[in-house]
Order: sequence, then structure tokens, then C-alpha cells
Amino acid sequence: MAVSVDRILRWKQTGRPAQPIAVLTAWDVMSAQIVDGAGADIVLVGDSLAMVALGYDTTLPLTMEDMLIAARAVRRGVKNALVVVDLPFLSYQSSVEEAVRAAGQMLKAGAQAVKLEGGHPAAVATVERLVQWGIPVMGHVGLTPQSVNQLGGFRQQGKTEAEGDRILTEAKALEQAGAFSTVLEHIPAALARDITKALSIPTIGIGAGAHCDGQVLVTADVLGLSAWQPPFAKVYANLRQQAIAAAAEFCTEVRSGNFPA
Repeated sequence: MAVSVDRILRWKQTGRPAQPIAVLTAWDVMSAQIVDGAGADIVLVGDSLAMVALGYDTTLPLTMEDMLIAARAVRRGVKNALVVVDLPFLSYQSSVEEAVRAAGQMLKAGAQAVKLEGGHPAAVATVERLVQWGIPVMGHVGLTPQSVNQLGGFRQQGKTEAEGDRILTEAKALEQAGAFSTVLEHIPAALARDITKALSIPTIGIGAGAHCDGQVLVTADVLGLSAWQPPFAKVYANLRQQAIAAAAEFCTEVRSGNFPA
């Protein structure tokens, strides 16, 4: 049975403690087929593709066209999971109207929901308007990578009481605005636990401890494809080295005349 926004909400509201929500990222057909075939509940077309696939140092250079290309490709590779697509930097910040237009383009490209960062009043108003127009929205609080310059780097958020109270307030506001779930990124586990208990919508943690309703990681990190992984990632395979070794063997056989046989 295909995963839907309504199904994700019911998992939280009816209780699914033994089966937290599993979320993985994808950026093309192949990665989409892999994570969907693995049984991920949600496939996130994350703006992390800027760093994973396009070689940028941050997510900021990513364009709408970049994300639309990735969204279309991933949608073609997914059969069962819910497809959520990040709205890239400056596609939704300038006005609510621009946000509606950008989110609408993502749905036309095959997304079933969009994700945007921030829980400040402007972000909350944008979420509310998108939901009013029938566009499901996943929120994102804590470390918000599109604000990396303001945050002073990719550092943990919510370490002080004041910061924790702010993030909790933002998460509650996003729920009130109609978000169907919220990502909690790189915050203390105790804060993530308090937010998860306070919300009736699912929380998806990344570097936020074990108390969230689900967990997300960048698939390239999970597979060991990335040259560098954040401290909260777990590497389940070392495909980068295996791929280099396989490609090197091919090159050696070509140069030695052993391929083709």
C-alpha cells in the first residue's frame, strides 16, 4: 500500500511506536529505486543534492530548475513511498505568492508534498497559505541549512534554554499552521523528545536523538558514497571505495588488453 500524507499523520495519532518512520533522500531515478525498494516510508528529494551530487559547499546555490529535474527523476523511480521535495533557497522567502507558485511547480513535477525551512512568523504564514491551497507541507526547525550564514555554520542548535524554547515554539506554530510533519535537525535529544511529546504531528529527526517519530539520513552518507559525513550519520556500507576499486579494475583491464576478452 502506497504511503500518503494522511497515512503518515495517522501513524502518529493512532500510535506506531514499534515502527518509527524511515526517511531517506534521493536525487535521481537510480537512488529513488534503491531507497523505495528498501522500504523507506518517505523519499525526500532534499536540497542536500547541492552538496551530494553537484559539488557545492552549501545548499544555497541550488535553483528551482535543479530541484524540478531531480523531483521528476525521483518520482519516476518511486512506487510506494511518499515523495517530499525541498523548496530551494529563495523560491519561497520573497513572498507567499512566490511560495505558492514554487510549491505548485513541485507538485506538477510529481511531488506529493514540499518541505521548507524555518518556524518564524513569515515561514508559518507561508505554510498556512500553502496548506489552504491543498499543498501538504513538511516543516523543518533546528539547524536550517539555508540559514547557514546567519547561524555561523552547521552547528547544533537549541543548546541554551532560550534557543530550545524558541525551537519548541516554532514547531508548535508549524503544526498550528497545518504542517503534516516537521524535521528536527541537529538539536539536543532532550529537546527533540519534548517537541515530539508536544506535537500531534510526526517529528523526523536528523542528528536529534532517538525520541523522534522517525529518522532521516542522506542516502549518500548511509551508503558510504560521500567523501565526508556529518557526525550524526551512520555509514552502513562503503560503496565509494568499492566503486573506485571496480572502476580501477576496469581501467587496468582495458590498458592490459584483458577487456574485452
